Amino acid sequence: MSVSAIILAAGEGSRMKSDLPKPLHRVGDHSMLMHVVHALETVQLDTVVVVVGHRAEEVTTHVRAHTPPWANILFATQHQQHGTGDAVAAGLTALDNNALATTIIVLPGDTPLLTRETITRLVTEHEQSDHAATVLVSDIADPTGYGRIVRTANGNVARIVEHRDASEAELQLSEINTGIYAFRAELLGPALSNISTNNSQAEYYLTDVVAILTNAGHSVGAVLAPEEETAGVNDRDQLAAAELVLHRRTHLD
Repeated sequence: MSVSAIILAAGEGSRMKSDLPKPLHRVGDHSMLMHVVHALETVQLDTVVVVVGHRAEEVTTHVRAHTPPWANILFATQHQQHGTGDAVAAGLTALDNNALATTIIVLPGDTPLLTRETITRLVTEHEQSDHAATVLVSDIADPTGYGRIVRTANGNVARIVEHRDASEAELQLSEINTGIYAFRAELLGPALSNISTNNSQAEYYLTDVVAILTNAGHSVGAVLAPEEETAGVNDRDQLAAAELVLHRRTHLD
């Protein structure tokens, strides 16, 4: 199997209230973005594409200065913020002539607590199954604001519904989308071409790819991960919380 990764690092991150681009905020010894890169180390990747946008030059310079050689970094630019689906489509353009991946991992650049073990488990489960995609999910006490996982009768993932688009029944679900996926490479591009902006944000949601794949007769699986690992960092309080978790891990080690 050949694996490539796309890391989404184009967002502005205005809730951080900082002049520093969001993915470059530090947690411990590394930026959030570098923590995500290092979580991929044991997967034996061909290529890592970092999708940049807001203050792209600063993010690109940082990545080039700090990324280890094994990551084989490429860059793609999301010129306007049209959603995660649009960002992944931008990332695929960098892979077109540089990799022949059979599996593509997609990750946000703001999950600094993600571990190598969890990413390896996601890729292993995905490649050992016949799934078109595998979603990393968490089951959490307060899922407010997160996309919910809607399962089929046989336990596969039927679709992901964003919080703001969910029905009252769907809002009661506690299993949430972490924004981390493994996709069968040959199916991802065609599925992205079929998503629309018919939602409350008028954006291209990557989450819509799941329903497109299942409606086309493919199966989508799920791998459960601890909430602590998959929590994104969107503001200063969450950044401080991530710092405490990392400190505790380091102290235990």
